[in-house]
Amino acid sequence: MKSIKEMTNAELAAFVESHLRNEGIDVVLSGGACVSIYSSNRYVSMDLDLINTRFTKRRRIRDAMREIGFSEEGKYFKHPDTEYFIEFPGGPLSVGNEPVKEIVEHELDTGTLRMLSPTDCVKDRLAGYYYWDDLQCLDQVVLVASSNEINMEEIERWSKVEGKLEEFNSIKGRITGRNK
Repeated sequence: MKSIKEMTNAELAAFVESHLRNEGIDVVLSGGACVSIYSSNRYVSMDLDLINTRFTKRRRIRDAMREIGFSEEGKYFKHPDTEYFIEFPGGPLSVGNEPVKEIVEHELDTGTLRMLSPTDCVKDRLAGYYYWDDLQCLDQVVLVASSNEINMEEIERWSKVEGKLEEFNSIKGRITGRNK
């Protein structure tokens, strides 16, 4: 297997996730790292947000991360052989006010990577745009949507449930690539 120093963000996430799963800790990759992976690193995120889906105690996560050479520094875990850092944001695994609908799995040489689907990744980034007016999140939505198959009907339905249908309608063309 590759050394941690040689791992991509996806490989590192799969390595960590697989190790944690062997310790009885379930996590799913979310956030900007999903955007990086789905955009072939046209967007780069140095942090890997692993959502703790079963609310495992931080102490157990800390112990498991130490086993593979990570040390806790504030809210992050760092390893001396990589610039990537890992965070365990609080759950539940959701986008806006709804639970995540689909978790996809990718088998890599370093383990199994569990992450948001492209559609839920878009919803996750739209939440940042809708609720915090984060234009970088909207740019990330466009990157993911331009490189992956996404379910626009589901995104429209979700936007309506979030009370953001008007905002969705104003940017729909940008997401689909019909209005740059």
